[in-house]
Amino acid sequence: VSENRDPAAMNQATTDSRIQSVVIVGGGTSGWMSAALLSKLFGRALEIRVVESDEIGTVGVGEATIPQIRNFNGTLGLDENEFVRETQGSFKLGIQFVNWLREGHRYIHAFGTVGGRDLGLVQFYHYWLKLRQAGMGADLGAYTFNTIAALQNKFMRPLERPNSPLGSIAYAFHFDAGLYARFLRRKCEAAGVVRTEGKVVDVQLNAESGFVDSLQLASGERIRGDLYLDCSGFRGLLIEQALKTGYDDWSRWLPVNRALAVPCASSPDLHPYTRSTARSAGWQWRIPLQHRTGNGYVYCSDFISDDEAAATLLANLDGKPLADPRPLRFVTGMRKQFWNKNVVAIGLASGFLEPLESTSIHFVQSSLAQLVALFPDKSFDPASIAQYNRRTQFEFERSRDFIMLHYHATERT
Repeated sequence: VSENRDPAAMNQATTDSRIQSVVIVGGGTSGWMSAALLSKLFGRALEIRVVESDEIGTVGVGEATIPQIRNFNGTLGLDENEFVRETQGSFKLGIQFVNWLREGHRYIHAFGTVGGRDLGLVQFYHYWLKLRQAGMGADLGAYTFNTIAALQNKFMRPLERPNSPLGSIAYAFHFDAGLYARFLRRKCEAAGVVRTEGKVVDVQLNAESGFVDSLQLASGERIRGDLYLDCSGFRGLLIEQALKTGYDDWSRWLPVNRALAVPCASSPDLHPYTRSTARSAGWQWRIPLQHRTGNGYVYCSDFISDDEAAATLLANLDGKPLADPRPLRFVTGMRKQFWNKNVVAIGLASGFLEPLESTSIHFVQSSLAQLVALFPDKSFDPASIAQYNRRTQFEFERSRDFIMLHYHATERT
């Protein structure tokens, strides 16, 4: 320590309990979303480093979103036109479900207000239910703005007219998740976020507290931070491999455990909705992008082989496949703690639900929102950590039950 340092400044430095450095392990969508939000909100007050390896691939199939993504992008100050252009994106008014209730049946889960206008003190759906009981009235989608627009392949941004239905159009996006991560990375690095290329080979824990003390890379470099975000995907390098946090397995409720993803040539019609088609052992997604169409079959290996699933997927594409189907294996569930000591798991490291309602990227966003709301200092207050875990668990369990409803509210076996 220099003898010329100001004693008051030295005392302030030793007593300052603010988090000064955040290390994000893993890039991809969750890693760069994390870096982007923290960088935007904390600026240069936080030293942010993203450690990722080009040797380790990312899942990168989370291409469909829900309307809250617009809040996230807006907080970052992203220009929406630039975002859509850079990610080869398209607009989304909802999700179409095909063959779920019964073979040949389809409906759209539309964003925004579902049904017509409320009348007086009575909500619209009460009138609709009474009409249906009387054998009258059309399908609920016939009264839903986003459903009608989606089926006619139409989209527009809302107008600045609050009293008009055109003033409250709810929408989200389809986009290339890999391009989104690269787009955010460029923004982050321009704002001072440091990216370190390297593979983590060892995690050192503090012998007394059990907190993560440092990471060692294959190059021999040692990296330290005050707070660590685990964005390492299913393997959970910090939250599970280092801290042994544990995992709640939900396979007894949602037995789907595998997926195959494959892009195909883009259709000339960019339908403004995601499509989910029920198959014999799971369901198939279709996500229209500008440069390609994303497809995948999410299924349970107890009821269909991988080869049969691949054949089913390839036989039901709208265009020529652009690659071989990419396999993914997972266990539906969540970590027993999302925040453990000085590690917060974000994205797939925190848990996984099949993306039937496009919640994968939303979980990243909601986890980051909770982290910012309860952002710690170096004391890592247990009450704040417990509150974060309660809120995030509620989000996961509520979404889990909604996914279960899709399989239960059906006439199919």
